[in-house]
Amino acid sequence: MIRKHKQFERPRKAFDIVRIKSENKIVTRYGLKNKKEIWKARAKLNRIRKRAKKLINADQGVQQEFVDKLNKLGFKIENVVDVLALTEEDILKRRLQSVLVEKKIATTHKGARQLITHKHTMIEGKIVNIPSYQVNTEEEKKIKLLQKNKKSKLIVEESNKNVPQKESDETKMEVVINA
Repeated sequence: MIRKHKQFERPRKAFDIVRIKSENKIVTRYGLKNKKEIWKARAKLNRIRKRAKKLINADQGVQQEFVDKLNKLGFKIENVVDVLALTEEDILKRRLQSVLVEKKIATTHKGARQLITHKHTMIEGKIVNIPSYQVNTEEEKKIKLLQKNKKSKLIVEESNKNVPQKESDETKMEVVINA
């Protein structure tokens, strides 16, 4: 089995007060679970920046392909040099959790996170339960909120159809529990 490596790097100084305060603001602004999500966004941003630095001297066609890919992901970039101006917050804005708040499907980031983790969101007909899912511009239009019925009502209605009318209440309760 292949070992899965970490996708982020911890800060070098554990107790840098300036960094901690700025990270706390980001955590509250975007409703993140912990600071590890910020570090993952920072690592993703570093990968994008490294790719852009390698492409600065490449042909125009390859650069345009990279810029088109980033624009499709939702970053508003005109050329490869603009990639270096991206911040962690630009990546955090493209998360499913942030997109739900932006589209006013959820009122708060914490509420959006709860909708996602409880499997109430769909993208292109598939249930997505990962708050950090990166939404591209095409998928943004296809986000829907599921309307679920309570399972207990469905079980009670189905069990009453199958149970004969003359049985006692105790047997009805057993059918509901066993169903």
